[in-house]
Amino acid sequence: MVQKKNSDFMISFDQISHSYGTDQVIFEVSFNIQSNEVVSLLGPSGCGKTTLLRLAAGLEKPKGGLIRLNEEVISSPDFVLSPEERGVGLVFQSYALFPHLTVTQNILFGLPQKSTKDVSSVIDLMRELDIEELGDKYPHELSGGQQQRVALARALAPKPSIILLDEPFSGLDSRLRERVRDQMLHILRDTNTAALMVTHDAEEAMFMSDKIIVLNQGREMQQGRPIDLYCRPKNRFVAEFFGEVNHIPATVRNNQIDTVFGIYRAANYDEGTKVQIVVRHEGLNLNLKSEGAVAYVVETHLLGKNSLVHLSVPTGSTELHLHARIPGLSWFEVGEKVFVNIDPEQVFIFSEHNM
Repeated sequence: MVQKKNSDFMISFDQISHSYGTDQVIFEVSFNIQSNEVVSLLGPSGCGKTTLLRLAAGLEKPKGGLIRLNEEVISSPDFVLSPEERGVGLVFQSYALFPHLTVTQNILFGLPQKSTKDVSSVIDLMRELDIEELGDKYPHELSGGQQQRVALARALAPKPSIILLDEPFSGLDSRLRERVRDQMLHILRDTNTAALMVTHDAEEAMFMSDKIIVLNQGREMQQGRPIDLYCRPKNRFVAEFFGEVNHIPATVRNNQIDTVFGIYRAANYDEGTKVQIVVRHEGLNLNLKSEGAVAYVVETHLLGKNSLVHLSVPTGSTELHLHARIPGLSWFEVGEKVFVNIDPEQVFIFSEHNM
């Protein structure tokens, strides 16, 4: 069995490829997970997230590349260390609790020994997760949030170096999801446990993660810290995955892009290159003074903490339909003339071949 090491622990994926029959689903993906680091695999359904998690767990054998745990190869095209020998914790999307065992029995199930010290440690873990009073209940008597926390406790009880989480919050309502994921993050930090989490929710990935790997159709689009991906996306796919955006088509002329919102530098693009200016909804600032491009309010929607304002922006021969997300309640009237400024930090320019 691979033994847990100290703070130099790392799991690494090196040029991992995988296929099912003739259908290749992972294309040379590489990333590392350091000790006590939470890493998320983020992307749409079918992008390869769960396949990478199954490869990390030892449930699949890669068709190419290596996976190392503490510098020891645990997966290759010729060898796969069994899941039980990897010393990793698993939390499945379905939680996979044993229906005939109580909560306490479920949590203790994965422990090789059940000494007094082990039991005491499990009780402390249950207390941290607010499930101490549920010890004698069976899974069918628990809510979804309680089952999720029991599954997490069972995975953490053997004190693994890393825990693998497959869409762990997908079955929870939004308010409970926020509370449980906050609780989980504190537990991971307190127990010095690294984590690899699969999610399709960008906000969830940003909240939980030290590092995010964005995937699309089995390929890595970008990886880095949440702030890097949000503020410095490498392509349109990544920019769009971290929030709703507006698209403004344009063409490069004399190393610049001239728009109704101002002129943007385009030194990296050839003359005549067609580009898309991508602007986040929150990057549009509205005012009633004569400052900025002219726009007309088409409709508004209150969304709780903010409002979504639909705008029509005359550009000469055509109109742009844009969305602005503003704090609180919108007092703009339908048909009202407003002025739009764009936050330059929320503007990203991509050529058509880098969408």
